[in-house]
Amino acid sequence: MRSHRRIAAGLALAMLLTAAVAPAQAHHPPDSSTLPARIDLPDGFRPEGIASWGPWLFSGSLVDGSVWRADARTGAGSMLVTGQTGHAATGMHVDRWGRLWVAGGPDQTVRVYDARSGALLREYVFPTAGFINDLVITPTAVYATDSLNPQLLVIPLRWRGRLAPATAAGTMPLSGDLVYTTGFNANGIVARGHSLILVQSNTGMLFRVDPRTGLARTIDLGGASVTNGDGLVLVGRSLYVVRNQNQVVALFRLGFGLRTARLIGEITSADLSVPTTGTVTLGALWVVNARFGVPPTPTTEYWITRLPLRP
Repeated sequence: MRSHRRIAAGLALAMLLTAAVAPAQAHHPPDSSTLPARIDLPDGFRPEGIASWGPWLFSGSLVDGSVWRADARTGAGSMLVTGQTGHAATGMHVDRWGRLWVAGGPDQTVRVYDARSGALLREYVFPTAGFINDLVITPTAVYATDSLNPQLLVIPLRWRGRLAPATAAGTMPLSGDLVYTTGFNANGIVARGHSLILVQSNTGMLFRVDPRTGLARTIDLGGASVTNGDGLVLVGRSLYVVRNQNQVVALFRLGFGLRTARLIGEITSADLSVPTTGTVTLGALWVVNARFGVPPTPTTEYWITRLPLRP
């Protein structure tokens, strides 16, 4: 009887180990070289932001705030959110609950959609915003940058991520080393630990920001500059800075305490046409091409480009 119990216990242990190992194996990313090198967006779409959720890529339109969703494995896509006159879509991210948050650029809103159905879940309005450029989701709040006014837009998250009412949204002044000047200022934003990191496009500087106070401190880039820095992508301590007019993505290694960042190199491609921001999924970096400077017509072509993770 004891031997039978030992055999049964051994089988049970083997099954547990198999169950524990199988999901990890199943989530290994595919060979990125087999993925599409380019994913076409609708003609005339005028994209600016991009986000990912598993194999899905989302891109928003500056024309009307519509959102296109594509499968990064095949390139096939369709419209998830139908556009509306007066809306725009810039930075976007998907949270752990499958909600797509979209910054509205000049329309002074941050909108939240169901990433599966495209249904609008909530809209937050910021009457004092100049240009809501990008946003980041933390466990307690969503923070968005205003490129024209020295402030962060703050949307608190309730217990277990429940959406706060529209009246709960507010603003936080930016202070410290970050000084706004003519042009686009705070742009891309990410979070690491208890700090936010944002890029100032017109000065080519990076800052760490205390999300409780808005106090900003300069991150020493060791002489490097990220002028025209647009979207930011953070993977561990690797920070990707998409430099739109420069047609490159600069890769930095963040130092401890976020006081320094060391330039590793630059990623580029002949397929880039003013990339504005990026996202990492399936073992690749995906950037969206806004093509600023190319006349935006109903037949102008737009696309997403796949890039390697390293220069």
